[in-house]
Amino acid sequence: MASNMDREMILADFQACTGIENIDEAITLLEQNNWDLVAAINGVIPQENGILQSEYSGETLQGPAYGPASHPSSSSSTPSSSSAFRHVVPSRQIVERQPRMLDFRVEYRDRNVDVVLEDSSTVGEIKHILENELQIPASKMLLKGWKTGDVDDNIVLKTLHLPKNNSLYVLTPDLPPPSSSALSGALQESLNQNFMLIVTHREVQREYNLNFSGSSTIQEVKRNVYDLTSIPVRHQLWEGWPASATDDSITLAASGISYPCHRLTVGRRSSPTQTRDQSEEQCTDVHMVSDSDGDDFEDATEFGVDDGEMFGMASSALRKSPMMPDNAENEGDALLQFTAEFSSRYGDCHPVFFIGSLEAAFQEAFYGKARDRKLLALYLHHDESVLTNVFCSQMLCAESIVSYLSQNFITWAWDMTKEANRARFLTMCTRHFGSVVAQTIRTQKTDHFPLFLIIMGKRSSNEVLNVIQGNTTVDELMMRLMAAMEIFSAQQQEDIKDEDEREARENVKREQDEAYRISLEADRAKREAQERETAEQFRLEQIKKEQEEEREAIRLSLEQSLPPEPKEESTESVSKLRIRTPSGEFFERRFLANSKLQDVFDFVASKGYPWEEFKLLGTFPRRDVTQLDPNKSLLELKLYPQETLFLEAKE
Repeated sequence: MASNMDREMILADFQACTGIENIDEAITLLEQNNWDLVAAINGVIPQENGILQSEYSGETLQGPAYGPASHPSSSSSTPSSSSAFRHVVPSRQIVERQPRMLDFRVEYRDRNVDVVLEDSSTVGEIKHILENELQIPASKMLLKGWKTGDVDDNIVLKTLHLPKNNSLYVLTPDLPPPSSSALSGALQESLNQNFMLIVTHREVQREYNLNFSGSSTIQEVKRNVYDLTSIPVRHQLWEGWPASATDDSITLAASGISYPCHRLTVGRRSSPTQTRDQSEEQCTDVHMVSDSDGDDFEDATEFGVDDGEMFGMASSALRKSPMMPDNAENEGDALLQFTAEFSSRYGDCHPVFFIGSLEAAFQEAFYGKARDRKLLALYLHHDESVLTNVFCSQMLCAESIVSYLSQNFITWAWDMTKEANRARFLTMCTRHFGSVVAQTIRTQKTDHFPLFLIIMGKRSSNEVLNVIQGNTTVDELMMRLMAAMEIFSAQQQEDIKDEDEREARENVKREQDEAYRISLEADRAKREAQERETAEQFRLEQIKKEQEEEREAIRLSLEQSLPPEPKEESTESVSKLRIRTPSGEFFERRFLANSKLQDVFDFVASKGYPWEEFKLLGTFPRRDVTQLDPNKSLLELKLYPQETLFLEAKE
């Protein structure tokens, strides 16, 4: 890696050779050429247009000022790189310089205009050429696409240090659009379109599907690819960009790539160390400044702090707070802080993380009814991985991923950055998944994080269906989630079938048990009814028996209390009564004429017809004898000498 002292010397030599006094401008040009002094000088003074002369040798050096042919090949005369620079360019005088031609491809709505000018021309001259081509007044044009921002018409192109090929576009805000649509024009539409870049990493033969808006720049694409492939931007060697896409600051809409998909290939440039070795083999007295050790410098300084946080290059010292404390009393508290910190970093559009212990997440995902079960997704975060921020912001927070996870998964997260939390999770992992899975996670390198584990609950164990590493794409992540969901759905259908069959068996058993219970209840009720009926019948019989006994006792008592029946030859007046029962039978009795009517009632009662229940009726005239005064004699009641009476039950 070139030290700061070496870079200061290269900067001084570059300014002396080119006459560029602006330090920022000189550093920018050197960085564009990876601090290769020869390439930077030739970029400003192309070798076909410039000749450098050495005052020491008196020779005219054409082509690269420090090429292998510039010095003898003997190792004894090999100077250091700094002495070589001082040997060649003490006077730094440019003897001759031809005009440099610049090519511009200018896009306006649905037209492209090619303009070729000398670098001594002004921006205004480009507008005058476009005025003739596009029939638009130069005063109405806004010429955009300059890497340095908006420029004045009087600016000389040479001062902008432009590459040979450039892409610009024209805006005419003061002119009416060609149609009523506010987004008319090819450029306006392209800026609002989304481009799918299919990038193939040449060394590993892996494809990445990246979505970018038309307003994104080529530089943004290259930085994203750096996060995915670990190839620094300055070491990336691309194939597939259009010829007009020579400036990394232009937008994808203006770059000329195909819509909606465009294929690109990226690889790593040959290491500058190898270039240096080849140069030493060809010319041992010239030392090219090596950038092989500059990777670490670029990794630390090429992007600012903000860029480092965006692309996963910042250390944990740049974090405002950790994702998860290492002293949380329980997993629920740790997950609360994790969710809050995740939202503050990546926004509110993210998966809904389950708040609770891993065991509680298992219960929620696996142990409900088969139709309600879900897959369990374990997200393992690591702040030290360069892939973390890209994975979180572009994949885990993608709306399609968030929606799919919320519908089909219980998502549980854990931060593996701190060793205490890492050990805590590995203990949980061993308990729930076994030592094999725990060992697999333990051996994962930091750069493989974040990890996404897809867990499916089975009857007697929990199965890890998939382990997704952080170096993936949204499409690949979605495909692997869907593949896991297919496996889970097949298992879920079997579980639902088994559960339905089990519930059907249980329902049949419950119905049988209920029918048996109802039958027992009916039998018991029937038995109790019979017992009640028997008891009631017995009670009634007892009452009836008692009543009959009582009635018999009364009858006997009445029968015994009756006066003796007079004989037929008695000299006393005798009344003969003939009584007909309700059944048609007759019984007769003789009474003395002076006997009371009560004696007749007692006689009838002694025969089983108490006067409380029966009434005694006379025939001629028809009358109710029971209504007569029982203390009067038969003679007084005209029941003498004989009478026929009828017994009739009272109503």
